[in-house]
Amino acid sequence: MEIEYFEDYNRLSETASALVAGQLRASPGLLLCAATGSSPEGLYHYLAERKAAEPSLFSRLRIIKLDEWSGLKPADPGTCEHYIRHHLLDPLEIDDQRFISFSPEAPDPEEECHLVRSRLEKEGPIDLAILGLGKNGHLGLIEPGQQLEPHCHVARLTRESRQHDMVKHVPDKPEYGMTLGMKDILAAKTIVLIVAGKGKEEAISVLLSGKITTTCPASFLWLHDRVHCMVAQ
Repeated sequence: MEIEYFEDYNRLSETASALVAGQLRASPGLLLCAATGSSPEGLYHYLAERKAAEPSLFSRLRIIKLDEWSGLKPADPGTCEHYIRHHLLDPLEIDDQRFISFSPEAPDPEEECHLVRSRLEKEGPIDLAILGLGKNGHLGLIEPGQQLEPHCHVARLTRESRQHDMVKHVPDKPEYGMTLGMKDILAAKTIVLIVAGKGKEEAISVLLSGKITTTCPASFLWLHDRVHCMVAQ
């Protein structure tokens, strides 16, 4: 894992966007796994700025959504669907044919995970994964536990995840979510882990210790050969 520290979050985001742009120039049709939340938001902002300056850069980009809350309407501002459309699909003009997504209101979440897994097996593997570190060490909705699921699955959410800022406005917090699995993520050719935000000191300490444990899913990224870990101090 290559770890780089930044005193300024904007500088971190600019550096990450330059890395993504370089990958796109080398492989215009790459499959990008996109996390949601505050950590990658700056990166997505700078990608949108690059679109204005370099319109063709994103013309073949494909995106797969990392995870989704289960049981919300797609238009709910707290869904990952709404977030990805607002920050990536619309600004970069990515049509639905180039977007692999869990539907938050899927009537059968298990079947929805099966469909996403099938598409990933057909169209993958992921070329570039953009991830954020959760307060409890999770990646997406891959939650800490005694074991980690390898592929797309329905995850029972921890208390920490149910208190996430994205769903703080929801009276009845989601109890389950849908997410890619750890093996899906580790199959990515390149991974960018953005570590930013308050309340993550314990998760950061465990991650940077180099110890691999299911109580901190992000620690499994030490098993990957090409991880760029960008930490905002």
